[in-house]
Amino acid sequence: MSDQDHRHRPLSGRDPAEAHRAATPLELLYDLTFVVAFGTAADELAHYLAEGHVGTALLGFCLAVFAVVWCWMNYSWFASAYDNDDWVFRVATMVQMVGVIVLALGLEDMFVSVDDGDAIDVRMMVLGYVVMRLSMLFLWLLAGRNDPGRAPAARKNIWTIGVAQVGWVVLAFLQLPVWAFFVAGIPFIALELTGPVLAERRSPTPWHAHHIAERHGLLLLITLGEGVLGTVAALNALVHGEHGWTFEAALLAVAGIGLTFGMWWMYFAVPWGDVLRRHRNRSAAWGLGHFLLFGSVAATGAGLHVAAYFLEGSATLGPTETVLTVAIPVAIFIVALYAIYWGFLRQHDTFHLLLLVGTAGVILLAVICAELGASTPWCLVIVMLAPAVTVVGFETVGHRHLTLAMIR
Repeated sequence: MSDQDHRHRPLSGRDPAEAHRAATPLELLYDLTFVVAFGTAADELAHYLAEGHVGTALLGFCLAVFAVVWCWMNYSWFASAYDNDDWVFRVATMVQMVGVIVLALGLEDMFVSVDDGDAIDVRMMVLGYVVMRLSMLFLWLLAGRNDPGRAPAARKNIWTIGVAQVGWVVLAFLQLPVWAFFVAGIPFIALELTGPVLAERRSPTPWHAHHIAERHGLLLLITLGEGVLGTVAALNALVHGEHGWTFEAALLAVAGIGLTFGMWWMYFAVPWGDVLRRHRNRSAAWGLGHFLLFGSVAATGAGLHVAAYFLEGSATLGPTETVLTVAIPVAIFIVALYAIYWGFLRQHDTFHLLLLVGTAGVILLAVICAELGASTPWCLVIVMLAPAVTVVGFETVGHRHLTLAMIR
């Protein structure tokens, strides 16, 4: 679209088989706001985990991840189908970027209120969320008007988005107790999640498989950045402490970067664009599965931040619990990735089960070592080897299994 001006044009749908389709500069700019959102959520998770407030950390983080990831997914899949890069679409995107920043600014208040245990304060967070969702509702109105053949899908998205936003606003201003908010929010979460699935079944939108795969890969890279930040924070705690650069500091650098690199290698080992192109009817499960992937990767970075707090002596957690803050999200990431792979390619074999058993053994070994008194950097080096089990398995044998699965 770069050879056209930016006058308003109909959202008539793009070619799902368009050659050389790639993320646009506007989409890359849009993603930058999610660096802030994920960074804020991960910082809050690390802070409350380090203080031993596990319930607050998990509840707040899950709510933050749902809001952030769901808005990003809705925009990205819509843009894959309808992005015409006119001034209306650009302005609507800018509005969503404002909403992301507002939502991120409201995360701290939300975590504090969850920790207090009284009325939950999600007013600022809901304001940012609703701004993003109303921008999407506006874009769906345009798509429904300009693309009559897919108007049923547009209408389904319009009414589910609209009803859900009314619900979130009501819940925000009622300032319910924490437990009541989460219970009352279940129907609206269900409405948000099922709306696009039902819409796509009735009249599928022309999203582009390789473009969608690239977009999800780019957001995963953003969340992996939390692992790099967590490594730097942990190193800073060691290097600027009493002893400066030590062997343990070097181990920690290897563990943090190696873990981030291993998770990256695992995810991008599969040509997701080709998989999506072959199995478009399974795209809903693939997209929803990325909630776990994005959340677990961001949580891994938060766990490395917790390790920094522990090394500084400012965490109430013990060494085993500190190692678990990294090991558990890594385990969730690996299991979720295997589940998405199996669910898409319908390939179940003994080799994959052996890799999972080996991965579980590595993670369990790290926890046992922490319990026996091994240093935290050494334990994190062991955790780093968990993704390496799959990477080595794929590079030696698994790539043949993938090739066979792709030609069936």
